[in-house]
Amino acid sequence: MTMKSFLKLADHEAGIHKLERIANENLHNTLRLLRHNLAHDIQVYRFSSKLIPLATHQDMRDWNPFPALREGFQAIGEFVKKHEMRVSFHPDHFTVLSTPRPEVLTNSIRDLEAHVRMLEAMGLSSAMKNNIHIGGAYGDKPSASSRFIEHFHLLDQSIKERLTLENDDKTFNAPETLAVCQSTGLPMVIDIHHQWVNNDGEAPWELWPDILRTWESPLAQAGSELANPLPPKIHVSSPKSPTDIRSHADGVDVVPLLAFLRNIAKVTPKVDVMIEAKMKDGALFDLMRDLALYTEEGVTIRDGASIEIKP
Repeated sequence: MTMKSFLKLADHEAGIHKLERIANENLHNTLRLLRHNLAHDIQVYRFSSKLIPLATHQDMRDWNPFPALREGFQAIGEFVKKHEMRVSFHPDHFTVLSTPRPEVLTNSIRDLEAHVRMLEAMGLSSAMKNNIHIGGAYGDKPSASSRFIEHFHLLDQSIKERLTLENDDKTFNAPETLAVCQSTGLPMVIDIHHQWVNNDGEAPWELWPDILRTWESPLAQAGSELANPLPPKIHVSSPKSPTDIRSHADGVDVVPLLAFLRNIAKVTPKVDVMIEAKMKDGALFDLMRDLALYTEEGVTIRDGASIEIKP
């Protein structure tokens, strides 16, 4: 439901009930998706940020949807914990901590608070993260980086310890993102597709030892048991076409992913791979079939969604 359609409703209370009904349906369907994932050995999943329609809209600040959604969130959290899944959110692009505009910063913090509340409503520890980008450069990239760091230090600890930071394909490349992570203690998620289209000439695995160290920080491991530290995460995708190299393709090209994983295998016991592809789980199934072609070249298929690689 959009705000425009909500405002057309004559009965405000009935509109709130409708929003809560939609949200409960979203939570029910999310649990169905997690069951589907379990059946196919998928342990890593990104929740939709749209689970609660209009949750962060400035005109809905007096609405607290969580009491009506308590059972739905709890059911998801119990399932995730029972099956030891790693879940996350990726807040929308308008969540920007590098902004020079106070009102944008306020809205960005409100959005991050809402994502934290959803994870808390699931009863999930701060090992479950919200992944964001640095944001816009606003014509001065060093100043934007400094603003991000300044604004980050103003955040509540509950938000800080759930953040990861990702390089983007147009503005802040992987070395620049890594520098901010080193300044803040945030763990870095390297997107190897973004790195391919926006880099300083480095190979992605050349940055990996320093990226890996960001996952050893107190913020990275907040909420993780020492016996089971949170694995680092990467994002993978492939260009849609030779003329549209930034958009995501339906599936994932196995060759660059395998090259990256082979180059980091010696120093990396485990890594979570988040696929960003139009076919979603279909892209994963196709990728696993492609990886199975390399079993004589050091690739072992462990189950429906994980592999082991010998360097």
